[in-house]
Amino acid sequence: MNEGEALTGPIITIKDVAAMAGVSPATASRVLSGNPATSPEAMAKVMDAASRLGYHPNAQARALRSTRTNVIGLLVSDVRNPFFADLAHAAEQAALAKGLVTLLGNANESIEQQDRYLDTFISQRVAGVIAAPQGEGSPSLRAVLDRGISTVFVDRTVDGIDVPSVTINSDSGIRQAVEHLARQGHKRVGYIAGPESTSTGRERLRSFSQAAHDFGLSGDPALTYIGDFQPASGAAGARHLLALPQRPTALVAADSPMALGALSTLNREGIRIGSDMAVIAFDDLEWFRLLDTPLTVIAHDVKAVGRTAVGMLLDVIDGHRPESVVLPSELIVRASTITPPMEQVL
Repeated sequence: MNEGEALTGPIITIKDVAAMAGVSPATASRVLSGNPATSPEAMAKVMDAASRLGYHPNAQARALRSTRTNVIGLLVSDVRNPFFADLAHAAEQAALAKGLVTLLGNANESIEQQDRYLDTFISQRVAGVIAAPQGEGSPSLRAVLDRGISTVFVDRTVDGIDVPSVTINSDSGIRQAVEHLARQGHKRVGYIAGPESTSTGRERLRSFSQAAHDFGLSGDPALTYIGDFQPASGAAGARHLLALPQRPTALVAADSPMALGALSTLNREGIRIGSDMAVIAFDDLEWFRLLDTPLTVIAHDVKAVGRTAVGMLLDVIDGHRPESVVLPSELIVRASTITPPMEQVL
């Protein structure tokens, strides 16, 4: 018996079903094996073609051939980072609505820990992977791609690896932030950057540096501190900036955990947010607006990142090649940046 047979007449194969439905044999196989990782349109076409042809899958052969599950792997950079926590929740809910369950991996900003999860995704034969990649492309990440596992990147990309991605246009929000500070009269603006080993860290630093030049801010390199997207480096960055002979009058942090670390240092040093120093954070956490001095932020729709990534992954699994998506960011001005700097630098 072949892959399938009609109740009467000649043997009908899954390739016949795929041809009539106008999809790939792999897509037809996923539909007929009950794997939900397929678009509703393709599923309807395959089921209609199978019905018209009288196709009935050979259950034993189907079981032997099955190499994928209804599980997707989701790898985030740091599960403690509220951005990635919200992204994971949005992606998990979107996947569940499509009949998929999510295996969550926390890279903890570590290539080694990332690779342990990617190796697990491979061994668990996940239907696809959504990843915020660490570094410049590890052996395990390349193994995922070499095995043909459908993959989508979120938040970060890797030079030389061409897979669809969902990222944030950091440049628009950062330029708005720098222009806002410049119009308030700030000249010395400190910047706590993310790691240059990540595309997000590099892009945000490049955007800030260009905007600072365009709007006439100080080009003093000591005003930039390279962090690692975690709170401790934000605290260290704030200590570095406060120790400068000529302190900055404003501070921009490239993500919310580093902003949290910076705020803790400023608070301990008795620096009043909004009056002694203006502060802007990338990412809009709910409690940022609940502070005594609500924080000006560079906001974006993290839930849209998660939902879009799942939809994109389903397209890839279905044999399509979707275009990468870049979502916007924008400045939301609150009390932490509405007071012009003192004439005499602190």
